[in-house]
Amino acid sequence: MTTRPQTIQIFLPSGDPQGIRISEITTRIVQVIEVPRSLLGDFLKFPASNQVAVYFLFGESEGAAEPSVYIGQTGDLKARLTKHHKEKDFWRRAVVLISGTNSLTQTHALFLEWHCLQKAATAGRYNVVNGNTGTRPHTPAPMEADCHEIFETGRTLLATLGYPLFDPLTLDPDPPEPLLCKSSGVDGRGLYTQEGFVVLKGSVGRTARERVVADPMVENLRHRLVEAGVLRADGDTVVFLKDHLFGSPSMAAVSLLDRRANGWLEWKNARGKSLDALVRS
Repeated sequence: MTTRPQTIQIFLPSGDPQGIRISEITTRIVQVIEVPRSLLGDFLKFPASNQVAVYFLFGESEGAAEPSVYIGQTGDLKARLTKHHKEKDFWRRAVVLISGTNSLTQTHALFLEWHCLQKAATAGRYNVVNGNTGTRPHTPAPMEADCHEIFETGRTLLATLGYPLFDPLTLDPDPPEPLLCKSSGVDGRGLYTQEGFVVLKGSVGRTARERVVADPMVENLRHRLVEAGVLRADGDTVVFLKDHLFGSPSMAAVSLLDRRANGWLEWKNARGKSLDALVRS
């Protein structure tokens, strides 16, 4: 994806930045609307809820190591979101992609749903709960070209709203010196980034034998990482099979140490200076 300067407008219908947010690139017709689940009833009164749409339900699924998303399309957005509100528990926010000129057709929506599922699976940022990535629908070449342009606009707006669904985790090709998490049986390397803390592929953690009382938070985190293919258990150790982004340095440290930990103090540079001293002092 090539990047260039763009102007994005975010409109707050209620004036609340935590409420419904309507985003658009000012020179394009695509709108992406973020709707907190608690405000779904308000959104369903908007004219936009009567349009053909591609939509994304974001939340947390039990047992998933990453945040979860359900991707769908519909010609009856009001009915579909109402149904999901009754039947799907995991989601907390809906993000809806529509045309500001009401020109999105069911053919556009079917191709966009399929394309979004492919791109989200490739990026690997979110646990896609659809279960499969579907079958490529027949789409006339001119409409497919339109869909790719709509997708790129939606991709930018989703990321701007805080959902980098289609953007793989990429690290600086010339990264800073990695931070270290060292202890008995632990050899972790990581990077503190704008998005969170990344534990690097090949890092080794331990299985804590000394814990007398099980810690559900720690055990659940380990289980989710193994199930997601992020960690591989290897005797008394676990190994990171790929770079993995955590929301905080502490959760990154917990994943290696197999106990509760303050990541700001556990992660240190090669000279022994803590992340806290490097960043917050």
